[in-house]
Amino acid sequence: MNIFKRIFRIGQAEIHAAVEKMEDPIKMTEQGLRELRDDLAEATEAYAKVKALAIRTENEQEACQKESAAYAEKAVLIMQKAQNGDISLEKGEQLAREALSLRRKYAADAEDLGRQAATHQQSGKEMLKNIEILKENLVKWEKELKTLRARVKVSKATQQVNKQLAQLDNNGTIAMLERMKEKVEDQEALAKAYGEIAQEKNDLKEELDNLLKDDSLSIEKDLDAIKEKLGIVTKTDE
Repeated sequence: MNIFKRIFRIGQAEIHAAVEKMEDPIKMTEQGLRELRDDLAEATEAYAKVKALAIRTENEQEACQKESAAYAEKAVLIMQKAQNGDISLEKGEQLAREALSLRRKYAADAEDLGRQAATHQQSGKEMLKNIEILKENLVKWEKELKTLRARVKVSKATQQVNKQLAQLDNNGTIAMLERMKEKVEDQEALAKAYGEIAQEKNDLKEELDNLLKDDSLSIEKDLDAIKEKLGIVTKTDE
């Protein structure tokens, strides 16, 4: 498994896509994650096989050790029978040699199986370590993918807004808004002018009314005052 090679390639996905704009960083990262998951599945399966092989080898080693010990006991029992006269010494030695030969064979097999089991266990440890690295990188890059997706959404939205802003004046929208603003200002100025003209007319009318107002009542009062001073009494006063 080229674990670090794949990780490096995933790491390059965003750089190449952003700088060279040749590939989609989201798709590149998703593809890298799929490959990492495949690697993880393969590594897990391989680890399980190596683990099973180590267990089977240890069981075979234990069986060989038992066989070796059993043949060692048989050699002793055979020589005891020869000593007791149950079988001849020559026959006993012959059978004992065969038993001891098998004991050595099973002992040698047990040692070989022990070395194999140790090798399998070491391989299993290394594979388990690689599996942990794969898991850590999967978690890391899944988080990176979420962040990357969010960044892509934001960049697309920003790009769209900036594009609209860039094209706004090209469509004459700003110029149209400026003209509408000027038109409203002109209408407001015209309304104010009409209001001032109406106020001026009211002021003129009031001035004319004051000038044309009847002063007869005031004159009569002045006349009455003179008559009172001179002591002239009119019939009305009587």
